Amino acid sequence: MPNTRPSARAASRTSSAPAKSASSRKWLRELTQSAPPDRSPAGATPLKFSLWTLFGFLVLSLDQATKFWFERAFDPGDIHPVLPGFNLVLAHNYGAAFSFLAEMGGWQRWVLSAFALVVVFVVLRMLWRHNARFLFSLSLTLIGAGALGNLCDRMTSGYVIDFLDFYWRNWHWPAFNVADIAICMGAAGIVIDEFRHVNKEK
Repeated sequence: MPNTRPSARAASRTSSAPAKSASSRKWLRELTQSAPPDRSPAGATPLKFSLWTLFGFLVLSLDQATKFWFERAFDPGDIHPVLPGFNLVLAHNYGAAFSFLAEMGGWQRWVLSAFALVVVFVVLRMLWRHNARFLFSLSLTLIGAGALGNLCDRMTSGYVIDFLDFYWRNWHWPAFNVADIAICMGAAGIVIDEFRHVNKEK
């Protein structure tokens, strides 16, 4: 008569299977619990990031389109009065916004370009994580689009194209462009948004 009793080794394997299964479940549970939580603010989604990016592209397109038109319709140094205190001009700015560092001899082109790349990277990273906050996201998008607009000028022409000239009597504010406006509006929006959050926390 054949021996139907399982061997000791088989019995050991059978009895250890539930233990291994329980151990695996425990390990998986501990791994899941120890995983870092998602720190993205509530409401931030890839769709919102895409929409803000699209808006930034529209701002960038407006900036580049206006510069393209002025570069072909005007000659450098042309002045076309529009209103008292406001002219349309064509100026080549070799510095930063509002002609800052314009007389530095050329090295500023690469420093400002590198800085603009860093700004765009930081803006995209923050926009990915905080795109549910409307004013904050709007401000970031404006800053990023403005920085990228002037960066395109520096990379393609070596200078930034400015065409808006405001003045009072004989004093002229440095000429600027759509990208500069976007950057200033974005910076103001960041400050306003920060004040709003500080007041909410009080």
